[in-house]
Amino acid sequence: MNLQNIINEIAEVDPEVYERTSTRRHAFKHWGDFGKKLSLTALPLFFGSVLKKAYGQSTSGIADVLNFALTLEYLEAGFYSSALASTALTFPTADAKAAITTIGGHETAHVNFLKTVISGPLASTPVAQPNVDYTAKGTFPDVFSNYNTFLAVAQTFEDTGVRAYKGQAANVQSNATVLTAALNIHSVEARHASHIRQMRAAAGATVKPWITGNSSGIDSTAVQASYNGEDNVSQGGVTITSLTGVGGNVSANAATESFDEPLAKADVLAIVQPFLV
Repeated sequence: MNLQNIINEIAEVDPEVYERTSTRRHAFKHWGDFGKKLSLTALPLFFGSVLKKAYGQSTSGIADVLNFALTLEYLEAGFYSSALASTALTFPTADAKAAITTIGGHETAHVNFLKTVISGPLASTPVAQPNVDYTAKGTFPDVFSNYNTFLAVAQTFEDTGVRAYKGQAANVQSNATVLTAALNIHSVEARHASHIRQMRAAAGATVKPWITGNSSGIDSTAVQASYNGEDNVSQGGVTITSLTGVGGNVSANAATESFDEPLAKADVLAIVQPFLV
């Protein structure tokens, strides 16, 4: 989850959030360039000022949404930090460890950002870090001692994140600027998921950089909920397998590999629930 996800969640609670600010176009005109124009420490103050313009002093509902986001970020950040801290988990190369360090760093930055926004501009209390069980109640007992198991769980988290993010895109489609920024960020998240899959392939797993059908490529039915629905071959009212490509009709595999299917919030919560104590 990232800043655009948070905006999407707020829009889901209050579809008129953009209309509540008199500077809607100005505030979001260059959303995609924030990394160039604002420091990480300045972002919470800017974001908080936008929320105050939209809601005045009534920010408790927004704080609830951000605390929900913070809970999920705690889960992801803790997963990577626990892996890096484990003395029982051996990374095959320095590059592999560096990749996980980078991804984990992103998640930790999200946690710190959300805590700053909630406790600062929103003058609320950040939710406490939840108790977690990254074995998913014994489903993955060697998650921090077996490199292959660790990557399999990481893949599930990342693939689920991509689908969850896409599930929010419709909430911002009326604003072309925000939608463009959201899709740009979504593409970065997808590349992270692809990289984890390539790390699994390098470690010997039979898996592609993308999802084929509704197959997880993981030898466990416990993760199947993250992939259900990915075998959809219809997009925009068009059955992809009815289209003619080079050598004949587009195959079902090719059709499903070309698109990620969205996940609803309730589905995402059900998926991560086994990891929460």
